[in-house]
Amino acid sequence: MASIDQLRGNQQALTTTRNTSNQTKTQETQGGAVREQQGVKSQDDAVSLSQQSQKIDKMNQEMAAEPHFDSAKVEQIKQAIANGSYRVDADKLAANMMRFENDLNES
Repeated sequence: MASIDQLRGNQQALTTTRNTSNQTKTQETQGGAVREQQGVKSQDDAVSLSQQSQKIDKMNQEMAAEPHFDSAKVEQIKQAIANGSYRVDADKLAANMMRFENDLNES
Protein backbone atom coordinates (compact mmCIF):
# COMPACT_ATOMS: atom_id res chain seq x y z
CA MET A 1 0.00 0.00 0.00
CA ALA A 2 1.39 3.40 -0.97
CA SER A 3 1.99 5.99 1.69
CA ILE A 4 0.39 9.40 1.58
CA ASP A 5 3.67 10.99 0.50
CA GLN A 6 4.02 8.58 -2.43
CA LEU A 7 0.48 9.33 -3.56
CA ARG A 8 1.10 13.03 -3.47
CA GLY A 9 4.29 12.86 -5.49
CA ASN A 10 5.17 16.38 -6.58
CA GLN A 11 1.68 17.69 -5.89
CA GLN A 12 1.64 20.95 -4.03
CA ALA A 13 -0.79 21.28 -1.17
CA LEU A 14 -3.85 23.38 -2.00
CA THR A 15 -4.12 26.50 0.08
CA THR A 16 -6.82 29.07 0.45
CA THR A 17 -5.87 32.65 1.00
CA ARG A 18 -7.77 35.79 1.79
CA ASN A 19 -6.43 37.45 -1.35
CA THR A 20 -8.40 37.71 -4.56
CA SER A 21 -10.53 34.84 -5.73
CA ASN A 22 -8.36 34.59 -8.86
CA GLN A 23 -5.38 33.50 -6.78
CA THR A 24 -7.46 30.82 -5.06
CA LYS A 25 -8.75 29.56 -8.41
CA THR A 26 -5.23 29.48 -9.80
CA GLN A 27 -4.01 27.36 -6.89
CA GLU A 28 -6.94 24.96 -7.26
CA THR A 29 -6.35 24.68 -11.01
CA GLN A 30 -2.68 23.91 -10.47
CA GLY A 31 -3.58 21.14 -8.03
CA GLY A 32 -6.07 19.69 -10.51
CA ALA A 33 -3.49 19.78 -13.30
CA VAL A 34 -1.00 17.89 -11.15
CA ARG A 35 -3.60 15.24 -10.38
CA GLU A 36 -4.41 14.87 -14.09
CA GLN A 37 -0.73 14.55 -14.98
CA GLN A 38 -0.35 11.78 -12.41
CA GLY A 39 -3.32 9.90 -13.85
CA VAL A 40 -5.51 10.39 -10.77
CA LYS A 41 -9.15 10.74 -11.76
CA SER A 42 -11.89 12.06 -9.53
CA GLN A 43 -14.58 9.60 -8.57
CA ASP A 44 -18.28 10.24 -8.13
CA ASP A 45 -19.85 9.03 -4.91
CA ALA A 46 -22.81 6.68 -5.16
CA VAL A 47 -25.35 5.47 -2.61
CA SER A 48 -27.38 2.31 -2.87
CA LEU A 49 -30.22 1.60 -0.43
CA SER A 50 -31.08 -1.93 0.61
CA GLN A 51 -34.53 -3.29 -0.17
CA GLN A 52 -35.43 -3.02 3.50
CA SER A 53 -34.44 0.66 3.54
CA GLN A 54 -36.53 1.23 0.43
CA LYS A 55 -39.52 -0.44 2.12
CA ILE A 56 -39.09 1.73 5.19
CA ASP A 57 -38.87 4.85 3.01
CA LYS A 58 -42.06 3.82 1.20
CA MET A 59 -43.87 3.27 4.52
CA ASN A 60 -42.69 6.66 5.77
CA GLN A 61 -44.07 8.32 2.66
CA GLU A 62 -47.40 6.51 3.02
CA MET A 63 -47.63 7.42 6.70
CA ALA A 64 -46.83 11.05 5.95
CA ALA A 65 -49.77 11.15 3.54
CA GLU A 66 -52.21 9.86 6.19
CA PRO A 67 -53.69 11.96 8.97
CA HIS A 68 -51.54 11.78 12.09
CA PHE A 69 -54.15 10.63 14.62
CA ASP A 70 -57.72 11.07 15.76
CA SER A 71 -57.42 13.28 18.83
CA ALA A 72 -61.03 12.56 19.94
CA LYS A 73 -60.38 8.81 19.90
CA VAL A 74 -57.10 9.26 21.78
CA GLU A 75 -58.91 11.26 24.47
CA GLN A 76 -61.63 8.61 24.72
CA ILE A 77 -59.03 5.84 25.19
CA LYS A 78 -57.18 7.92 27.81
CA GLN A 79 -60.38 8.30 29.79
CA ALA A 80 -61.15 4.57 29.51
CA ILE A 81 -57.67 3.70 30.79
CA ALA A 82 -57.99 6.23 33.64
CA ASN A 83 -61.34 4.90 34.85
CA GLY A 84 -60.36 1.23 34.35
CA SER A 85 -62.90 0.39 31.65
CA TYR A 86 -60.36 -0.13 28.85
CA ARG A 87 -59.93 -3.80 27.97
CA VAL A 88 -57.44 -5.31 25.55
CA ASP A 89 -58.69 -8.03 23.22
CA ALA A 90 -55.61 -10.26 23.12
CA ASP A 91 -56.80 -12.23 20.06
CA LYS A 92 -57.50 -9.08 18.07
CA LEU A 93 -54.14 -7.58 19.11
CA ALA A 94 -52.27 -10.74 18.08
CA ALA A 95 -54.09 -10.87 14.72
CA ASN A 96 -53.21 -7.22 14.02
CA MET A 97 -49.57 -7.83 14.92
CA MET A 98 -49.43 -10.81 12.54
CA ARG A 99 -51.09 -8.78 9.78
CA PHE A 100 -48.51 -6.03 10.29
CA GLU A 101 -45.62 -8.52 10.08
CA ASN A 102 -47.10 -10.04 6.91
CA ASP A 103 -47.47 -6.60 5.34
CA LEU A 104 -43.82 -5.86 6.08
CA ASN A 105 -42.69 -9.11 4.48
CA GLU A 106 -44.84 -8.61 1.36
CA SER A 107 -43.76 -5.04 0.69
